[in-house]
Amino acid sequence: MRVLGIETSCDETAVAVVEGAAGTQPVGRILSNTVYSQLTEHRRFGGVVPEIAARAHLERIDGLVAQALDEAGLGLADLDAIAATGGPGLIGGVMVGVMTAKALAFAHEKPFIAVNHLEGHALSVRLTEPVEFPYLLLLVSGGHCQLLTVRGPGDFTRLGTTIDDAAGECFDKTAKLLGLGFPGGPAVERAAAGGDPRRFALPRPMWRKPGCDFSFSGLKTAVRQTVEKLPADDPRAVADLCASFQRTVGDVFADRCANALALAPSSTLVVAGGVAANVYLRGRLDEVAAAHGAKLVAPPVRLCTDNGAMIAWAGVERLRLGRVDALDFRPRPRWPLDPAAANRM
Repeated sequence: MRVLGIETSCDETAVAVVEGAAGTQPVGRILSNTVYSQLTEHRRFGGVVPEIAARAHLERIDGLVAQALDEAGLGLADLDAIAATGGPGLIGGVMVGVMTAKALAFAHEKPFIAVNHLEGHALSVRLTEPVEFPYLLLLVSGGHCQLLTVRGPGDFTRLGTTIDDAAGECFDKTAKLLGLGFPGGPAVERAAAGGDPRRFALPRPMWRKPGCDFSFSGLKTAVRQTVEKLPADDPRAVADLCASFQRTVGDVFADRCANALALAPSSTLVVAGGVAANVYLRGRLDEVAAAHGAKLVAPPVRLCTDNGAMIAWAGVERLRLGRVDALDFRPRPRWPLDPAAANRM
């Protein structure tokens, strides 16, 4: 089955076509994967401006749909369904993607599938790797930081989440404070490559505490206070601070994942989301997985950041189970993977 996927939840306008077998087995085939990144539009603001993002999505989406179909060598009649991110995200952008998908589905009499953006990340590893359910997932991005057990599409148990800020947001803030540019994650990782990770002692919130929750607001504050005291004549200071910051985040991830593996043992630890592209952090997670008899698996770097292929693949997974949505679906600015989690706290 072939599904076209549309992703417009933040600052990437992305459309892809993915093919998957009719059964439940993992590993599909990406027939096309087009992405327009709005870095130029947002860079001078140091972050994403929702109104600018929504307008950019609107201007680009039709051309990207045509490009994705052309690269796949298919027409709309050759598709089995149209999927789009239905939330969570910047609601203006989400609406652009959902309305485009609905229009295509209605006009060409195809099923419409609303995909939770977080589920797109959560299932993306199965597009390229033979990962079977269930597995333990660390989902880390600019807006989210969660540990979950994944049993299948729509079947998630949240073990822990951030109680304040997300890890990706902390990377972006650190980059902004140091004048490294936007997006912050890759900039901090590049600067850290030449730094001393033990020079600056930064706080590790929640470290060695019970449970699987995260906290990064204190780390953000500590980085700001450290930046204010950096000697202007020290050429190593920025690299050393980035390396120390990255090591601190790695310590927190390793500690929280160790708790999760003890609480909900799994043979597979998956890391997904934009922060999963960080090579150093992948190495730290690989170590903690091995220490608990598990294997770390991650999507290819190109599928860690927002993309249409993960939405198309989530659409394939849902279509296999007969889960499609009515055309009166309403885009959602918030859409938890595990709605019952709040009641268990």
